[in-house]
Amino acid sequence: MQKTVLITGASAGIGLALYGMLHNAGYKVYAASRSGSFPMDINDDASVNVAAEKIVAESTTLDILVCSAGNGIAGAVEDMTLDEVRYQMETNFFGTVRTIQSFLPVFRRQGYGKIIVISSVAGLVPIPFQSVYSASKAAITIFCDALALELKPYNIQVCSVLPGDTKTNFTAARRIAANAQSPSSAYKIRFEKSIGKMERDEQSGMSPEEVAKTVLRQIRRKRMCLHAVPGTCYKLICGAFRFLPARLKMWIVGLMYG
Repeated sequence: MQKTVLITGASAGIGLALYGMLHNAGYKVYAASRSGSFPMDINDDASVNVAAEKIVAESTTLDILVCSAGNGIAGAVEDMTLDEVRYQMETNFFGTVRTIQSFLPVFRRQGYGKIIVISSVAGLVPIPFQSVYSASKAAITIFCDALALELKPYNIQVCSVLPGDTKTNFTAARRIAANAQSPSSAYKIRFEKSIGKMERDEQSGMSPEEVAKTVLRQIRRKRMCLHAVPGTCYKLICGAFRFLPARLKMWIVGLMYG
């Protein structure tokens, strides 16, 4: 029986790579984005609700929801306005929560479902000058952990996928806080060094297809993992950061990005 999947953020990067894999594997895929063939803006209640109604009307059921839409903003905390902080949290956290909430009644009625959220290693590893991005990913990861407990009696599974550096258009699309671009910023030299390191790491990172393969493996599993980390290197990093002393962790990250 053909399974139905909704992917948000499917116009580029990991979402687009996953769409291609699932389509070729025979899944019925709704590739949602603000400007794509299946329009849906995760930051707009009406847009999400209309998309949910359309999927239910056409397909009756939804087997898998993949939340891949996201964005990034960089800058020192002191250089960020609260509006810029809200911009980051609105999509990465609230937009993902809004999408999940819209489809939970569908999953409960049918008595099963899989929810996969693209989080980030940055949700475990604090990245200076991307503090709000790290916070948004930490928030959505712990949200998914708690959600998994709530949904267990309804046979609905939840998985957070935590990629590390990935070569996508995310790098070029990342916003820089306005005050971080000012020559008078007290953090200018350190910020530029740090963001340069991030961009080089991303552009030499894993492919979006590698992350998509991790998602596909979870989709095919009878029982999904709570957390899935693509790439052996990042599995080791995530494992180490769960157990290393806090002072040592901060020293390591400081060497890399501080």
